[in-house]
Amino acid sequence: MADKTLKEIAAKMANLDIAMLTTETSRGQLSSRPMSNNGDVEYNGNSYYFTFEQSRTVSDITENPHVNLGFSGPKGLYVSIVGTAHLIRHKPTLQQHWLPSLKQWFPEGVDTPGIVLVRVEAKRIKYWQQEDEGELHVK
Repeated sequence: MADKTLKEIAAKMANLDIAMLTTETSRGQLSSRPMSNNGDVEYNGNSYYFTFEQSRTVSDITENPHVNLGFSGPKGLYVSIVGTAHLIRHKPTLQQHWLPSLKQWFPEGVDTPGIVLVRVEAKRIKYWQQEDEGELHVK
């Protein structure tokens, strides 16, 4: 198992958009759903996803912020990120991660009622790509 730096793993993840975000429900079951980082892929150990306040995602994270992100990409790349989710409602922070294409889901932009930004702070990143695999613990 090879050790990679965050920068090396970020380079592998540069074109990955859709993640399967897994949370734990109030009944202790795992729940996964696809989430788009909307092109916000300059990876530094944090991932960002927009959702609505009333979503299962937000209620799960409120009860238990420990989550997993799963990505798959070209050339047999798979990435699993174990992290802590944070719910952000601060409009200037939402604006930093906003893209015009998000208007199809959030028609009033960052002023859309109930909009929330989920930040997943990585704690452990594992990757597999053909014969290569590795793990990084993020501080």
